[in-house]
Amino acid sequence: MTKADIVNEIAKSTGIEKNDVQKTVEAFMEQVKGALAAKENVYLRGFGSFIIKERAQKTARNISKNTTLIIPAHNIPAFKPAKVFVAKVKGE
Repeated sequence: MTKADIVNEIAKSTGIEKNDVQKTVEAFMEQVKGALAAKENVYLRGFGSFIIKERAQKTARNISKNTTLIIPAHNIPAFKPAKVFVAKVKGE
């Protein structure tokens, strides 16, 4: 399912114009990205959490050049689904 499909389904089920729904979906995604960029987690009860995971520094190898390099510590965005979300996907 693409973003356009989501917008179409929301517009169909709510009766709101597609343009307004698209602006709302885009604004939601920008807010989530902005919060994660500011190192704030986003919690959506009953859906899941958008969180920041910290990756520790590690040593990697470039096999073709036979060298080692250090990958610095960094943060990555992650999504952790709520228990209700997982149960629905499992069909429980």
